[in-house]
Amino acid sequence: MNTVILMGRLTRDPEVRYTQGEKSMAVARYTLAVDRRRAADSGGQNTDFISCVAFDRAGEFAEKYFRQGQRVLVRGRIQTGSYVNRDGQKIYTTDVVILEQEFADSRRDGGGVKHLKPAIRFHDGFMNIPDGVEDDGLPF
Repeated sequence: MNTVILMGRLTRDPEVRYTQGEKSMAVARYTLAVDRRRAADSGGQNTDFISCVAFDRAGEFAEKYFRQGQRVLVRGRIQTGSYVNRDGQKIYTTDVVILEQEFADSRRDGGGVKHLKPAIRFHDGFMNIPDGVEDDGLPF
């Protein structure tokens, strides 16, 4: 089974590109800063920076609503790959391909929603629209 669940803060606004072809699709890339607690006796914590990619409607949602500093919860799968850079070196990549994503902050905590309400539910797969978002501004 290849499943990962992460909660962290966006290090920057998502970078979104659209595929070419008959059916254009959004591809959003963003990085989550995820705290990793160290052993209790050592005190403190480390931070991992996890590369994430969201496709199609999830990518459009990330483009429209996710902003630097927001805390988000994501579920996805780990995908590895490689490419050869301009210098001829083979570069290995690891990304989390987003299957579901939701806000993890309330407006009071600095997030973009009034209540802690998910953008996408884990259990039923249907998108719940955050409070204060008008229907005419949605990407679908």
